[in-house]
Amino acid sequence: MSMDIAARLARSQDISGKAKQLFEKRARTAQENLRERMHTAWEKEMAGLTARPLTPWSLWNAWYRYGVDATQRSVLFWDTLRQRGNNYLEHLQQGQPPLLHFDYETLLDGRTFERPVNYALLRILPPPGVRLDPRLRPYMILDPRAGHGPGIGGFKDDSQVGVALREGHPVYFVIFFREPEPGQTLLDVCAAEQRFVHKVRELHPDSPKPVLVGNCQGGWAAMMLATSDPDATGPVVINGSPMSYWGGAWQEGEGDNPMRYAGGLLGGTWLASLASDLGNGVFDGAWLVQNFESLNPANTYWDKYYHLFANIDTEPPRFLEFERWWGGYFLMNREEIEWITRNLFVGNKLWSGETRAGKGQAFDLRDIKSPIILFASLGDNITPPQQAFNWVADVYGSSEEIKARGQVIVGLLHQDIGHLGIFVSGKVARKEHAQIVEVLKSIEMLPPGLYGMSIGERRGSDGQLEYAVEFHEHRLEEISARLNRLQRADEKPFEAVAALSEFNQRAYQIFAQPLVQALSSERSAKALREFHPLRVQHWAISDRNPWLWWLGPAAAAVKAQRQSADTDDQPHHSERLASELISASLDYYRAMRDALSEALFFQIYGTLFALYLSERPGAEPPAVAGSGEARELPFVQEVLAAIGEGGYDEACARVMVLLTGKGDVPLARLAAKQEVARDYVDLLPTLPAEEWRRIRGEQEIIVSYEPEQAIATLPALLAETAERDRLLVLLERLMADERVQRNKPTAEQQAMLERIRDVLGSKPAGRQRIAAVKKKA
Repeated sequence: MSMDIAARLARSQDISGKAKQLFEKRARTAQENLRERMHTAWEKEMAGLTARPLTPWSLWNAWYRYGVDATQRSVLFWDTLRQRGNNYLEHLQQGQPPLLHFDYETLLDGRTFERPVNYALLRILPPPGVRLDPRLRPYMILDPRAGHGPGIGGFKDDSQVGVALREGHPVYFVIFFREPEPGQTLLDVCAAEQRFVHKVRELHPDSPKPVLVGNCQGGWAAMMLATSDPDATGPVVINGSPMSYWGGAWQEGEGDNPMRYAGGLLGGTWLASLASDLGNGVFDGAWLVQNFESLNPANTYWDKYYHLFANIDTEPPRFLEFERWWGGYFLMNREEIEWITRNLFVGNKLWSGETRAGKGQAFDLRDIKSPIILFASLGDNITPPQQAFNWVADVYGSSEEIKARGQVIVGLLHQDIGHLGIFVSGKVARKEHAQIVEVLKSIEMLPPGLYGMSIGERRGSDGQLEYAVEFHEHRLEEISARLNRLQRADEKPFEAVAALSEFNQRAYQIFAQPLVQALSSERSAKALREFHPLRVQHWAISDRNPWLWWLGPAAAAVKAQRQSADTDDQPHHSERLASELISASLDYYRAMRDALSEALFFQIYGTLFALYLSERPGAEPPAVAGSGEARELPFVQEVLAAIGEGGYDEACARVMVLLTGKGDVPLARLAAKQEVARDYVDLLPTLPAEEWRRIRGEQEIIVSYEPEQAIATLPALLAETAERDRLLVLLERLMADERVQRNKPTAEQQAMLERIRDVLGSKPAGRQRIAAVKKKA
């Protein structure tokens, strides 16, 4: 029975009421945070003032010394900004090459391909003292093309590139140039990256398949690449990558993610098309950077500059190094930005199978055969954990399907690092990225399933910091419920955003686009880019500005006569107090702005969804099948129907599942498992890793739902006596192995072993049979 108008109006009124309550709660929280920060700053700085009472004369001297110090710091501060502007202009004249900390050579240039793209494949050259092993798995790193230039994955020595090189892995880097090739699309880029992967494989024929490491936007590009060419790629590591674009949080305590509301409040994708048309068919990436900067006005307009001013004697090198990358703005074609906004940011179609590859087939993320490692952070307001992880529930729907497809998905969650910190933080590189590199081979040994990766810290005998890695298996419905406290009901208004966006996009294309394109030219596009506020702040404070001719000589004179004052005197306490009050006020403005945006978004689109879209098929929030419901899923029924089908491979996998205990998996146990697998390779199935994981996952489903039948049908899988003997010999040798005994098999495992022996109709094999089977194998 359809919902009548009264019920729809009541539902929309309920949504409006909840949005109002949420706004009021966020407003109170913002006011409390402001009061607390102001009170803390006042108490801290006043304590410093009262601890050192001053006479009028000493107070006069303190302010005099502070005046000299502040004036000198001001000159040095503005001179640092002048150097930033000069660096920007120099980098621009050089063609904005990638800002990598490491030397490199170009292997393939996509601009020479039949379908040219502005991408290239680089080989990173190891620094002195680092020796690479060409037999180790190569790494291919894809940086985000989201406004800035490439290089963030190798920005410093402690980076993704650095940690992989130190472990001896060959490293390759995918870069892009400032100007896109005419007519290039994201699908052309994906095809070019496929050629890059095949080139890496040609260079390392004796190595495992290359790892794809994708950062932010490069993460979903890596997933598209792995989906379109699953047989050529190895494990996929995606860091801070948005995959489920509507996900986020809509309640206090879960984090604010204001960027996910921007598309709706701006009317959808038409603004990207307008910006591209004003750019004569080219979209200026500086707009994406400006969106990022607007998220944190306190840092953008005050904190980072005051930190430079307060530490002007030591901070400029670090500031200039980062700003050199941050101030490099790259371009996209209209076709690229429209594909991204319509299919991903607003359309949220990547996981749904609605996006198409070059030959017309849909991208199906379930086609990926290698393990997937997801790294996200609770402190990331660009890509919150919901956007990084929710696609797993959307694509697979149940833990059983993950296992049935032989997939291994590992999640690593940082507690507080911000979006940029995931890529540029040296601490994160030394801990999380280094451990991912170290345990990647072990991850391939995990049985199919969904895992959480935890990294513990401890001090070794030599006092050095050591890390202990463990993997914890989880059920998909458990993780989905933990990340989405509202069961993803807050994602439904985004369907209204998508619908309205399509309407606005068509209206713009019909009524406004022809006029805008007719008025645009290459000259006007270049002028608009040159006078973008982010570019102006660089070239306006540089040697290009003739009014600043005096700044360089003045800074040199100041450095020669630098007189730093005591930073614990009254004037400096007052300075820090004023700075903290300004920063707190800007944070308060941000909190109120974000609260208003969130409330306005749900008032508009929650109401639209309730009134017009709530009765459509699929209007209920996406659900993950529970363990009871999962048994009725078609692929689970297919697996259970084939319980007596298979051979030695299936029997071996089933026995492993029957004998394997549940619980956490420390890295040391996986390392021992690899050693055991190498020692008993003559008795184990010889299958590709992805095929073994698929069989292992199917047998785990069988054992989970039909444990008694799983044991009873083992003889059907081992029709020949030689195969039974081979399996029994394997079990006998494993149980006698000291590495297995070291883990102390439980009484349940011993009892299960006896049942398996009995059902196979054989007692432990004697030495003669063991020797005969080994010789035959």
